[in-house]
Amino acid sequence: MKFEILKQAKSAKARLGRIEFERGIIDTPQFMPVGTQATVKSLEPRELEELGAQIILANTYHLWMRPGPDLIAEAGGVHQFQNWQHPILTDSGGFQVFSLAEQRKITEEGVHFRSHLDGSKHFLSPEKAMEIQGALASDIAMQLDECAPYPAERKYIESSMRLSARWLERCIQAKRRSDQVLFPIIQGGMYPDLRLESLRLINQHDLPGYGIGGLSVGEPAKLMYEMIETIESEMYPEKPRYLMGVGAPEQLVEAVARGVDLFDCVLPTRLGRHGQVYTRKGRLTVRNASFSRDFTPLDPDCSCHVCKTYTRAYIRHLIKAGEILALKLCSYHNIYFLLNLMREIRTAIAEDRFSEFRAEFHRNYKRL
Repeated sequence: MKFEILKQAKSAKARLGRIEFERGIIDTPQFMPVGTQATVKSLEPRELEELGAQIILANTYHLWMRPGPDLIAEAGGVHQFQNWQHPILTDSGGFQVFSLAEQRKITEEGVHFRSHLDGSKHFLSPEKAMEIQGALASDIAMQLDECAPYPAERKYIESSMRLSARWLERCIQAKRRSDQVLFPIIQGGMYPDLRLESLRLINQHDLPGYGIGGLSVGEPAKLMYEMIETIESEMYPEKPRYLMGVGAPEQLVEAVARGVDLFDCVLPTRLGRHGQVYTRKGRLTVRNASFSRDFTPLDPDCSCHVCKTYTRAYIRHLIKAGEILALKLCSYHNIYFLLNLMREIRTAIAEDRFSEFRAEFHRNYKRL
């Protein structure tokens, strides 16, 4: 992996960059659509290419539970298995395991848990997380860490953060693939000094990027921004920064302003499945009765295929009729919206007008 900063914004920490892999180039700042089960829900790889996606995320836990890493390795890796020939990032599976709550037990060695599918017992260790991601053959693998809840007491967060640091060392030792890079994950909850300690422990290792974890877990957005600001100056600038699990448009803009390069989130497809779409003026619930005779596009300012072809009234009809096409059209539009937002951000940085773009975005974007 090679990362290059092409331009730094004049009045913010925002930066324009490029990550190069053998499988393709990723222009940053960039949003990664989430393909949990080796598929971005309702969309084909060719449609993702059409939308301009350059990298997607696959989920280690879910692919471990089914169809299994051995089967995917037999297919030639997750790229071949799902026919996506561009970069893929895999998470460690830890977030899903920890979200099982009553069905898991954390130890120094790893996490004992029961599958959400059939209740079968499993054990996820740093070594196992790297073994599975190695079988998947993703381009970027994430360390196994504990994503602590919010709110949580300082003593718990401190212990959890140091456990994640020890697990990182084991992930480094367990990594086998030379064609796969490993990203560490900065933890520390909402405690600035613990965030900085986590980062300093990570900086002892020569790893090619940063994951920023444990945010967007229920805390106010202002607190999330404060945690990013706390660590920004101590992250090596020549390494890309990945803010995990963030996809709300206003948060993407603000995190870019604080120096973040990569994002992922299930939000665009999850909202799409519930009949909600992004527009330049905010989020729209197109399933509402008020749109039953609205023959305008989802977003009049959007140039995606859906907005150029279909109306709010038609898509609302599909939603109310329970038609699968509704989920596809809404998800397609939402992913386009976020990918296009990132394109506009990159252009604004390149043209030295990011601050103006940021202000204009916030003037227009409100929850409808």
